[in-house]
Amino acid sequence: MSLLAVGTVAFDALETPFGKTDKIIGGSATYISLSASYFTKKVNLVAVVGDDFRKEDINMMEKHGINTKGLQIKQGQKSFFWAGRYHNDMNTRDTLVTELNVLADFDPIIPEEYQNCEYLMLGNLTPSVQKTVIERLRNRPKLIMMDTMNFWMNVALPELLDVLKMVDVLSINDEEARQLSGEYSIRKAAKKILTLGPRFLIIKKGEHGAYLFHQNSVFFAPALPLEEVCDPTGARDTLAGGCIGSLARTRVLSFENMKRGIIYGSAMASFCVEKFGTERIVHLSKDELESRVQEFVDLVQFEIAMG
Repeated sequence: MSLLAVGTVAFDALETPFGKTDKIIGGSATYISLSASYFTKKVNLVAVVGDDFRKEDINMMEKHGINTKGLQIKQGQKSFFWAGRYHNDMNTRDTLVTELNVLADFDPIIPEEYQNCEYLMLGNLTPSVQKTVIERLRNRPKLIMMDTMNFWMNVALPELLDVLKMVDVLSINDEEARQLSGEYSIRKAAKKILTLGPRFLIIKKGEHGAYLFHQNSVFFAPALPLEEVCDPTGARDTLAGGCIGSLARTRVLSFENMKRGIIYGSAMASFCVEKFGTERIVHLSKDELESRVQEFVDLVQFEIAMG
């Protein structure tokens, strides 16, 4: 079933305690699409790049079955570029360079063949652009999932609240959940956010896992203890892509299936952080993925007798 991913396709330059890179492919839509491609074979991409974007990177995405007809290439302009340095704890980072370039006036054009998508993943973009994407689809998708960040809560809160009324799933981290809700307790924060529009809420806690909230139900997916964590860039987008990709494959939107989606997404994110950028998630085998998912199951599965 077709999945539309809208977000950034960009260049990143990264520095962590384990090394550094020159410009490599990054961006929310890149991680989302690659992750989702392991679960559904109809991933459509909408994003914008400059003419400096490498043809080999586009070919790589197409080899994963990602339809790039919605990838605008602006001649004479440069792609969005971000450079950052992570601290030793790998949870905090400093932004060194942000160059919006083509992203400054991004107008998301939806190709005709994308119009009947059943699943829509809105990567972190300005709320006005996210709303425009939804409004440009003639038929509402079966499920709309979106990511956002504290920056938009600071500078575009009214627009963000408008978009939240239009989506089914919101994916944010714990700091963003507290800011959006005004509540410190994660449970209270989730309860308040679910009154703003979304039916499901994913709250990510970085290296500590992710929560899923729906009505009065709560599920927690732990983060897998890894021997090596090289680069956390893109992990949240990879999780979201794996989650919505698995939902698109099964076409079931129950809380139980959302729980499975979180596990699949968490497994994909655990691969992502093992190498810089997209390096680890580009060449995964089916056996590797199934083995990693089983590790998550083994991590939390137990039997207990009361009384």
